[in-house]
Amino acid sequence: MSEQKKANPSLPVLLGVMGDPIAHSKSPAMHNAALQAAGVNGMYMPLHVQPEQLEAAIRGIVALGYRGVNVTIPHKEQVMQYLDVIDESARLIGAVNTIVNEEGKLTGYNTDGIGYVRSLKEEAVPELAGKRIAVLGAGGAARGVIYALALEKPERISILNRTADRAVALASDLRAHGLGDITGGGMEEAAAVLASADIVINTTAAGMHPHIDDVPVDPALIRAGAAVSDLIYNPLETRLLREARQRGCTVHGGLGMFIYQGAVAFEHWLGIPAPVETMRRAVLDSF
Repeated sequence: MSEQKKANPSLPVLLGVMGDPIAHSKSPAMHNAALQAAGVNGMYMPLHVQPEQLEAAIRGIVALGYRGVNVTIPHKEQVMQYLDVIDESARLIGAVNTIVNEEGKLTGYNTDGIGYVRSLKEEAVPELAGKRIAVLGAGGAARGVIYALALEKPERISILNRTADRAVALASDLRAHGLGDITGGGMEEAAAVLASADIVINTTAAGMHPHIDDVPVDPALIRAGAAVSDLIYNPLETRLLREARQRGCTVHGGLGMFIYQGAVAFEHWLGIPAPVETMRRAVLDSF
C-alpha cells in the first residue's frame, strides 16, 4: 500500500466510484467520513459511467489526477482491459473493484471477497470449513466472493445463474486453480441445490434499491435453518433476507462486506489504517 508521497499537499486527494447506476451508492458518505476522520484533505465522488464510456472514464482517472476509484456494477470485469497492472488475486478472480493511480500507472485490485468473508464469519457463520454453499449469480461480485470462500475449505460451492453457461464457465475457471469442489448450473437446479445448502448467498442485483421487491430465487426453496446472505446493502434487509428470516434462517446483509471492502480499498489508496467504525456509522446514518 503506497502513500501518496509526491502529491501536492495543498491539493485534495480525489477519489470516486464508477458504476451504472450509481445514485444509490453509499460509498461517498462512507469514504468522505473516513477521509475526514483520518485527517486527509480529500473528496470522494459518485461517477456515473455508462458501459460505452468506461474506457474514456478510466483514462480520465489519470487526466484529472484522481488517486483512485472503486468500480461497481456492471464494470468490474470489463475494466480490467484498460488497466496497466492487475493484482495477482484480482487476475485469478477475473474482476477488479479498486483502482490505484500511482503516478499515471493504474493498478487494479479486488477487495470484495476479503471483505465479504470477514463480514460473514464475524456476523453470521464463524466456521465455513465443510459447509455446502450455494451462490446465486455468476458476475464480477460472485467471482471475488467465491474465490475467498474457496480458501476457507467448504465441502462444495454450487453456482446458480440465469444463464447456466456462465455459471459453468466460472466454476471451471476456479476449479482449474485448485480451489476445490465448485460446480455451476442454471436456476432450474435451484430446488435441488438449495434443499441441501448450509449457506445461500445472493450476489446478483435482485432486490437492490429501487427494485426492492425483486428476489433472485423463491425464498420457499431455501432450507429452514440455513444461513442466507445478501451482498446488497441498500436496503439493509432485502426481501430475500426478510422472507428467509421468517423461515427460521440466520440472515446476513451486505453492510459488513461493503464496509470491509471499502476499508481495504482506503488502505490501498492512502497507506494508512481505515477508520472502520467511522465508516460503519456514516453508512448507517446515510439511510
